[in-house]
Amino acid sequence: MGWHSGPARQMREITPMAAPTFETLLYTVNDGVAVITLNQPDVLNVFSARMLLDLLAVFDITDADDDVRVVIITGSGKAFCAGADLAKHGERTFDYDFIGGEDRELRTHLDGRPRDGGGQVSLRIFDSLKPVIAAVNGFAAGAGATIQLAADIRMASTRAKYGFVFTRRGLVPESASAWFLPRLVGVQTALEWCFSGRLVEAQEALEAGLVRSVHEPDDLMPAAMAVARDIADNTAPVAVSLTRQLIWRMLGAAHPMDAHRIDSRAIRNRGASADVREGVNSFLERRPAVFPGKVSKDLPDVWEGWPRSDF
Repeated sequence: MGWHSGPARQMREITPMAAPTFETLLYTVNDGVAVITLNQPDVLNVFSARMLLDLLAVFDITDADDDVRVVIITGSGKAFCAGADLAKHGERTFDYDFIGGEDRELRTHLDGRPRDGGGQVSLRIFDSLKPVIAAVNGFAAGAGATIQLAADIRMASTRAKYGFVFTRRGLVPESASAWFLPRLVGVQTALEWCFSGRLVEAQEALEAGLVRSVHEPDDLMPAAMAVARDIADNTAPVAVSLTRQLIWRMLGAAHPMDAHRIDSRAIRNRGASADVREGVNSFLERRPAVFPGKVSKDLPDVWEGWPRSDF
């Protein structure tokens, strides 16, 4: 892991006692930053039923672990994620009644309604209690392009290409991307990309606002880690968690009064907290802050019924 700055840090693997065994990804935590690496490079990290389960499980782990302050998700090999494995079931790939088994079970809600697998991951990332950075190392198509839209920051390698290819396969955009993508790049660009299904180069993605920055391949992870370190080293975890959800959820609010009500409750709660006392005192004393608040036990419910991502 040559992309760490400063003194050498010990890598901590989540043990089988703390987490399930992941078949499709690698997971490490280093000094507050979790790195999720999609790790089936021989098949371009295709999105499968097993990857769906692994991703849902790993975000449960990052939420519950107070040692995790920021999450980075990336891919191994040439691709970030190439989307569905079209070779496995051929023309019936998206016919879940036909393919059956685990794929069908995972894509069926408890009340029997069908659910898109990529959308389950997008919504799980949307509900993350920790900031999420997507470091897109290469090809990202289908679900590989859309599940990352729920990340807070997207950074790309010069080798990255994005494919919202659904119409070229007779499908419509999935992973709740009809909600996320226009908010990131605007309606016109979202429609053009999805109408055509063409590949979008990293530079075009940058110019459209899909990604924050573009980096040479060897510089991508150091750059993502630098952003993550700035958050992990200098901010209060509970405040960051609340801020993340406040900004995302207010994208769907009908009126700014909705934001005013919720941020007023959050300010009142946080204003009396030990985190704020530490933040103010550290500023006055010109020293780094050491915030005591823990997301696992100190995160207040300021939403009063604001919906979560249930179905």
